[in-house]
Amino acid sequence: MTEYGRGYGSEPWHPEDPLHGEQAPHGGQAQQPQWGGPQSAPRPPQQSDPYPQQQYQGGWEGPQGGQLPYDPYDPYGQQHPPADPYGGVSHDYYGTPDACPQQQPDPLHQQAQQAQQAHQAQQMQQTQPQPLYQPPQHPQQPEPPYDEGPGDDWRATPEPREPEREHAFFADREEDDDDRDDRDPRGAGRGGRERRGKKNKKNKRRSGRACLVVALLFVGATGTVGYFGYDFIMSHFGSAPDYAGEGSGAIQIDIPDGSPLSEMGQILQEKGVIKSAGAFTEAAGENKKAQSLQPGTYSLRKKMSGAAAIELMLDPKSRNGLTIREGLRSTEVYKLIDTKLHLKAGTTKGVAKSEAKNLGLPSWANDSSKIKDPLEGFLYPSTYSVGDKAKPAAVLKQMVARANQVYQRYDLEGNARKLHLSSPMQLLTVASLTQAEGKYKHDFVKVARVVYNRLKPNNTETYGLLDFDSTVNYAKSQSTLDTGSVDNLRNFNDPYNTYKFKGLPPGPIGNPGEVALKSAIDPAKGNWYYFVSISPDKTLFAETNEQHERNRRIYEKEHEKAR
Repeated sequence: MTEYGRGYGSEPWHPEDPLHGEQAPHGGQAQQPQWGGPQSAPRPPQQSDPYPQQQYQGGWEGPQGGQLPYDPYDPYGQQHPPADPYGGVSHDYYGTPDACPQQQPDPLHQQAQQAQQAHQAQQMQQTQPQPLYQPPQHPQQPEPPYDEGPGDDWRATPEPREPEREHAFFADREEDDDDRDDRDPRGAGRGGRERRGKKNKKNKRRSGRACLVVALLFVGATGTVGYFGYDFIMSHFGSAPDYAGEGSGAIQIDIPDGSPLSEMGQILQEKGVIKSAGAFTEAAGENKKAQSLQPGTYSLRKKMSGAAAIELMLDPKSRNGLTIREGLRSTEVYKLIDTKLHLKAGTTKGVAKSEAKNLGLPSWANDSSKIKDPLEGFLYPSTYSVGDKAKPAAVLKQMVARANQVYQRYDLEGNARKLHLSSPMQLLTVASLTQAEGKYKHDFVKVARVVYNRLKPNNTETYGLLDFDSTVNYAKSQSTLDTGSVDNLRNFNDPYNTYKFKGLPPGPIGNPGEVALKSAIDPAKGNWYYFVSISPDKTLFAETNEQHERNRRIYEKEHEKAR
């Protein structure tokens, strides 16, 4: 029990308490106090407990009785209801028609009761030990009766408002709280005003932080939209960043095989040659010759404009690569590599012989032990990136890789079967013969047909012999038109001598280009067995030897005029 100031110690109630000691209702000699009787001591005024502790000893019909004592200090002199015949007090709690109307609480009466209650609590606290902590007691203010008249304070004297108001977005919520207090009388008073002030300060801080967050978000969103908007406009409507002028210094740039113009621009940008790949592609779009740019090694300058880089790359002098012409033999390619890398003569030829198996040749490349050079036909004609510090094996491997790429694209294996050839190597050999015998590319398709016609077993013109001087020159490692008489050639015992051995030679006699390769795959239709070139624009083809002899005489006359 802690009601009415009872502490946590063992000290009993005040001795003047009528329930103390032997007079307590639980004691053996407790007597029912008789207020107002002859033996009762005068009692100071005591306010009735707003939360009375009813004693249920024996119930309402117990031996002590349930009648409430008469209170002579009732300021209004109210008479208690008559006692119940069984000792209790009769109360009508259900509001029957015969019940007495309840008295309405009077404000003066409530104030008197509160004053008496405070006086009694103060006396009890003086005799009881004080706890370590006791929450402050705030007397409850009686709620004034509702009155719609003009004398009501909370309507008669509203709080003044400031004449100047801030914008609704930045204003704090102080005025809203005041208006709320004016509408609700429960928020009025000193306590409500203090709570309202604290709440207004918190709302003001929250409003300030909210405004700051919104402002930061607005600035960030504006910056993001501006950045991407500028990037979109520049990428779609503006020119790409570019340097001005011809640049300075010197730098070697390697453009790998198969690189489109866009990839070339990326490489040049990474090396510092141009400012952006977009500037390079824009310049290439304005220069029609830019479409002819090929992979290779270029000598360029740093910080060049896109247009200047295009012009310099189109200049053959800027190419720092190695160009292999169509139809060159392998021995001639080896010499070019030695010269390019400043090596001793014969160095690259020795590397090709010892490293041939490690250079990436296809499986069908070595189908004959009579092949003079295993790399013949696989050093594909093109321009290659060859720096000053490159190795011969690396250069050869790059050429073989390019040949494999082209040969796979033209499906040499499948086309060899269609043409009734024994292997792709034979198809490559036909292309090399076409490249060597044909003087002009527009005649390559007819020259290829002559080769296939002479290879026919029912050939009654050459009887299966090709009779090509080019093969004899290859066997003798020479290049001349005067190969000697046919009788002397037939005594030359070499597998590449097509005057003596029927069919194709063991392998290619050079490195054919793309036109010769396509002509060997898809030759023209005709029954020609002979041909002779009169001029660059005219080649005479014949089906019989008699026709061919007439064409030879025409050729000799034209040749004499040219002298």
